[in-house]
Amino acid sequence: MARIVVLGAGISGHTAAMHLRRKLSRREHEIVVISPRANWNWVPSNIWVGTGKMDKEKVVFPLAPIYRRKGVIFHQAAAKIIYPEGRDNDTKPQVEIEFTAGKNQGRRAFVHYDYLINATGPKLNFAATPGLGPDAGNTYSVCTPDHAQQAGAAFQELVAELKAGGHKRIVIGTGNGSCTCQGAAFEYCFNTEFDLRQAGVRDQVELVYLTNEEKLGDFGMHGMRFRENGYSTDSQLWTESLFRERQVKAITGAGVREVRKNSLTWEDYDGNMHELNFDFAMLLPPFTGVPLEARKPDGAPIPEMFNAAGFMKVDGNYASKPYEEWSHKDWPSTYQSPLYRNIFAIGIAFAPPHGISKPHQTPNGTNISPAPPRTGMPSGSIGKEVAMSIVDLIKKGSNAPLHEASMAVLGAACVASTGTGLKNGSAAAMVMFPIVPNQEKYPDNAGRHPRLSFGKIGLFGHWTKLLLHFGFIYKAKWKPFWWIIPE
Repeated sequence: MARIVVLGAGISGHTAAMHLRRKLSRREHEIVVISPRANWNWVPSNIWVGTGKMDKEKVVFPLAPIYRRKGVIFHQAAAKIIYPEGRDNDTKPQVEIEFTAGKNQGRRAFVHYDYLINATGPKLNFAATPGLGPDAGNTYSVCTPDHAQQAGAAFQELVAELKAGGHKRIVIGTGNGSCTCQGAAFEYCFNTEFDLRQAGVRDQVELVYLTNEEKLGDFGMHGMRFRENGYSTDSQLWTESLFRERQVKAITGAGVREVRKNSLTWEDYDGNMHELNFDFAMLLPPFTGVPLEARKPDGAPIPEMFNAAGFMKVDGNYASKPYEEWSHKDWPSTYQSPLYRNIFAIGIAFAPPHGISKPHQTPNGTNISPAPPRTGMPSGSIGKEVAMSIVDLIKKGSNAPLHEASMAVLGAACVASTGTGLKNGSAAAMVMFPIVPNQEKYPDNAGRHPRLSFGKIGLFGHWTKLLLHFGFIYKAKWKPFWWIIPE
């Protein structure tokens, strides 16, 4: 019998657990999921919660009843320390956890494993920018359902104030020079713009998009070239046209340095500081790895398991080299730890070998470089393939070849909402292949396939995003034939 422990129950970890249980008999093998949160969250729809257009309850559901029904052991706890070689006189690999709810809250325990999947996701590092985030009381976030609900209530209050008269400035974007997930800021920006128009108060608002991208349409993926209506274009021109059409002011290449009540300081590429006042701000934080350690049996740390940001190193090439020498070949494909063959890291938990967009450091030494996104579609695909690798290792033996899911060969579809409504909503649909540019194979198209990369915007995109909302929640609830829905 094998025991597989999955740390985290987000899109990647939950997907891995589902496929493991589908392929491994519950009589013979144990699947254990450890997550500090009780609920699963369809994160892409937090955008709609954040504008007050959707209730929080529609984007979450409790995990425990589903895992219980499917024969998966669930502990609502946070992983603290991995002991890959055992602990003290107990030579079995194990992970130390701390319960976060119930009668055992605060108590620590040890869980043995034969295989471990690190799917812990990110820590929301609001502290990287002084004054950033809901806890500081200066800005809002849509990173969690609770954050989104708080933002939605505040935004609706703002709309009510505007209906009574006056003018406001809304700032939406990234709250630090090293942020990722520009797509979420983009979505939130254009959903608020749409809702302001629907409320009849758009002319009373200056809407500012503040981003660490060097150019609009970069999205932390170095942008892309694609064909639209028979013509070649790029994501910068395509995105800029939307900003002009909706009259949204964009500030690019910005690293937010400090946030105060109704004002912030941001640094540009040349190191100059600027002040920006606001009446409402939603700024995303940068990500780091969660506080997770690895130790030897005697308690000595194993720091080489993680990078400086706390993400777990896997089978990528982490050698430091100039941007011009970065390659798609550097990216991991099996997500297996090079130190321990029974440990894998998936989703945001694995360490990227380098960025995708060109890095930039200001004369002041400030990093203003979008971090590479590892969420959504690639997270699910990676989670599935790692689960299949473990299934083969169990059934076929330790020499079974591992499944591969490199972001340098995976494509991704992103459907970014720009306004909700069955008749007048819209969304920007972007497809790129591959996610990490392959300059060797596609040198004339910025490293991506010229026909399999494209972008469109319209009402159909909103219908698609709604379909994804209901389809993936159906899938995550382990409903009949869930595996038919692709990752």
